[in-house]
Amino acid sequence: MSDLQIHPVDPFDDAAIDAWHGVYLAAERHGREELATPWQLEELRIQLQEPTRARRTLVFLGAVAGQPVVAGNVQLRMLDNLTSAEVFVYTAPEHRRRGHGSALLPVLEQAAREHGRTVLASDTAWPHELGPTGDGAPGIEFARAHGYAFALGDVLRVLRLPVADALLADLAAQAAPHHTAYTLRSWVGPVPDDLVQSWTELVTTLMTEAPLGEMEREPEAVDVAAMREGEEQGRRQGRTKFNTVALDAQGTVVAYTDIATTVHEPTRAYQWGTLVRRPDRGHRLGMAVKVANLALLQRETQGLEQVVTWNAEVNDHMIGVNEQLGFRAAERLGELQKHLG
Repeated sequence: MSDLQIHPVDPFDDAAIDAWHGVYLAAERHGREELATPWQLEELRIQLQEPTRARRTLVFLGAVAGQPVVAGNVQLRMLDNLTSAEVFVYTAPEHRRRGHGSALLPVLEQAAREHGRTVLASDTAWPHELGPTGDGAPGIEFARAHGYAFALGDVLRVLRLPVADALLADLAAQAAPHHTAYTLRSWVGPVPDDLVQSWTELVTTLMTEAPLGEMEREPEAVDVAAMREGEEQGRRQGRTKFNTVALDAQGTVVAYTDIATTVHEPTRAYQWGTLVRRPDRGHRLGMAVKVANLALLQRETQGLEQVVTWNAEVNDHMIGVNEQLGFRAAERLGELQKHLG
């Protein structure tokens, strides 16, 4: 380990970015090839070279004798949660248990500290059958050994496509009598201008409205311009977003769900957020928007084989909705937290 050299990566050094992504990808896929959901290389390149006002990512690479063996990053929110950061370590599978990750982690933590961040978050995945706390899983044990506490358990669920039209129609019909005062609206791509303000106001509450466990999170900034900037970055990354909302009588977005696809993974879609505004809960709007959005996805795409999503272990309501749609548990993930002294 004494020969390990760690350096920050220049986002415009293509060879260094390629090397970083190679280590990251091998680490993410090791032992979980079918379930891994890594950032694709060109998505990462755009994210690093064209940071938005809302987020910034710092990347570091460790090498021994010129061979990349460990990679890491620090993710910073720039408009909110200004004392928090996310840190991640990825060690090439053939170079594990040599202290490389333990050497890189303090470098990442120091970089976070230099940006005024003292509350650090991370996550790690393990097989579903190991149970909700992941005892014995390498990622969990590494985190605990370095002062990261388990704060929230999540489950990765997979939905095989296509979902039968008859099932979607039946679930929509069951929900419909409960939300007659609301209107559903679906579209592909950017948020329409007439919805963008209330969409942003609702979406930015997801971090704190979803179960938090012991995680410390502040509300996101409501910034329409930043949201538009993120949409444009996603377009350049090759992503397409499918969206459904519920509107009240005033045309305000009170519930939403969105699914993203990417040209880099033509058989997989990602279920992103789903949220119903607190005063409007109890009308089966969560089910209504998810059913309508899946129908939209299946009408507008070809070749998709699955949708993946994550739910907090304790989010019984959304888990129930997802299971009715056909999502099945496949893997567990722990959200971790550490306070810097």
